[in-house]
Amino acid sequence: MTFAFSTLGCPGAPLDHVLKLAKGNDISGLELRAADEEFTNTGLTFAQRRELRTRIEDAGLEILAISSYVKLCAVEDQPLEAHLELAADLGARGVRVFPGDPDPGSGTPDGPSAGEIRALDRVTSAPTETRILLETHDSHSAGAKMAALCRLLDTDVPGHHVKVVWDSAHTWSHGETPARAFDLLEPWIEFVQIKDTDSRQNYRPVAIGTGDFPIQDLLATLSGTGYPLSLEWELKWHPHLPPLEETLPATQAWITATAR
Repeated sequence: MTFAFSTLGCPGAPLDHVLKLAKGNDISGLELRAADEEFTNTGLTFAQRRELRTRIEDAGLEILAISSYVKLCAVEDQPLEAHLELAADLGARGVRVFPGDPDPGSGTPDGPSAGEIRALDRVTSAPTETRILLETHDSHSAGAKMAALCRLLDTDVPGHHVKVVWDSAHTWSHGETPARAFDLLEPWIEFVQIKDTDSRQNYRPVAIGTGDFPIQDLLATLSGTGYPLSLEWELKWHPHLPPLEETLPATQAWITATAR
């Protein structure tokens, strides 16, 4: 099982620091947070994109996703095209997007919400074959809800390039065991995000090994599948968390000890 991490865990850090973290912790992949204050953003010139891609590839790393804040179901126009172009230029697997449905309850058991219809339209008109990677998040945190949207895409947009980033803590926080969420999402999963959380604190992220996320159940569910595991360490939003320098080796030890 290959291991990756998101640069959300080292906000504002330069590429040199990210590459050093990866080299020292047996990392094979990265999720690159795309924002104006990060070294990955849609304002990069072609030359800057080429240099960034070269340095990451020379380090033996794969970019699992460009982590955008595009909301596929939002009413407002979204910068999806610019992020897809950035991902293509950097050789990333795809662009991470959020569902972001402002009124997820507006649909019916037999039909999509208005936001899901907007998502269908955006996927249909997406300008490249770069994958759109929908994270189990916000309005579609539950695997059942995300799977329903993916089935709708399969039916209404045949040949689409949408896959799922399974944030396993989010589906768990919505009452789904890892095995249940996997059964729901398996046809579309691209990779799996992990973190430790405390259900007694509204599933607040906590230091690895101090929460009650069922990592053993997740690893058993994923046994033999080969999906990359990516640590989504939300230090940007939760500054109480320890830094990646401590968390990456702790996560490796957590996984190794649990897998025995």
